[in-house]
Amino acid sequence: MTDHRTTKTTHRPIVLADAGRKLRHVFVRDLELGAKIGVHTSERVSTQPIRINVDLAVHEDDAPLRDELADVVCYEDIVNAIKGLLAQGHVNLVETLAERIAARCLVDPRVYSARIRIEKLRVIAEAASVGVEIERRRPKLAASVRP
Repeated sequence: MTDHRTTKTTHRPIVLADAGRKLRHVFVRDLELGAKIGVHTSERVSTQPIRINVDLAVHEDDAPLRDELADVVCYEDIVNAIKGLLAQGHVNLVETLAERIAARCLVDPRVYSARIRIEKLRVIAEAASVGVEIERRRPKLAASVRP
């Protein structure tokens, strides 16, 4: 979206839950795992603690919820997918891992958008954490559910 008064591009915040747009919010908060991640030699030989947050906007269909796991995006599946990605081996950048997690979440056609935040917890002594947050959307669904 462009603000014509300043010619600056502004971005709409991600919508995570919205009854009017039939979006449900599925999330994983503060998942702490060990990961081989980083560009420094010391980061290649051992795991370090990272914290991952996943926020998904999930499109709801018109069918009534049957109280069945198959009807929802399962957060346990999200956690297991993240663990599987980490088990594949060393990753240089938190940005790369965030992109892989987002791509994995967007495989489910019900997921409209994914916000992924990854924090390295013990990299800079003076900081509680450092990291990255990304947002990715499913282009086709994004156009079809916009107001």
